[in-house]
Amino acid sequence: MTNTDRERHRERETAFYLFTQQRLPACKPVLTPAWVITIFLFTGFIFIPVGLVTLRASRSVVEIVERYDTECVPEPFRIDKVSYVQDDSIPKNCSLSLKVRKYMKAPIYIYYQLDNYYQNHRRYVKSRSDRQLLHGWKYHATSSCQPVEFNNNQPIVPCGLIAWSLFNDTFTFIRERAELKVNRKNIAWKSDRDHKFGKTVYPFNFQNGTLIGGGKLNPRIPALWGPELFTMEQEKFFRMIQEMNCHLTFKLQTSEFKL
Repeated sequence: MTNTDRERHRERETAFYLFTQQRLPACKPVLTPAWVITIFLFTGFIFIPVGLVTLRASRSVVEIVERYDTECVPEPFRIDKVSYVQDDSIPKNCSLSLKVRKYMKAPIYIYYQLDNYYQNHRRYVKSRSDRQLLHGWKYHATSSCQPVEFNNNQPIVPCGLIAWSLFNDTFTFIRERAELKVNRKNIAWKSDRDHKFGKTVYPFNFQNGTLIGGGKLNPRIPALWGPELFTMEQEKFFRMIQEMNCHLTFKLQTSEFKL
């Protein structure tokens, strides 16, 4: 080993020693009271205007929340709501009046909220088959869809608890006897409509069992077959699959709101 190699080796050992012993040169500013006050004032000057703008934007939002699962159930059935929901002979139409106290600027978004429902339950989240939604009933490996996998020894398309519990309430909005049109198109992600879900997947044997979990899909219309045939239920089904924002039991079928 030459003298040059020894010097390089010694320099590397010295640098490694300083690094392991945390003795490398470092900047150690002294936080005096003047520095601390200056930093806090500078931070406040930046974030206080941002907070005021955010607060103003949040207060300008007009939100109307109306719970209808109790008001729309007849008085004799409020003790046993399940029997009322499961009885098909009783009409499920309901009308409620909403008073808009502030001006609502378009576009106006409509959402539904479900309480006391745990969509992140492990068994529920796994009860689906993405490959079946892509290939249809030709894909037979649907063991992940249990317990909603077969009915009368025939496969269910789409299978799984997520599809089985399709939220099936419908809403109509009326203002001064004129019905307000609600745009239900493009509520599902375009990437899912184009790539994740098959364009020739027809619902088969869906909601034909003794225990009905939610809404039904048109078996004569594929999951996605162009915008002209893409029904509201199919669109809502894809949105539900994305967020698993659905219900495990029936609720009201039709609700009419008057503004």
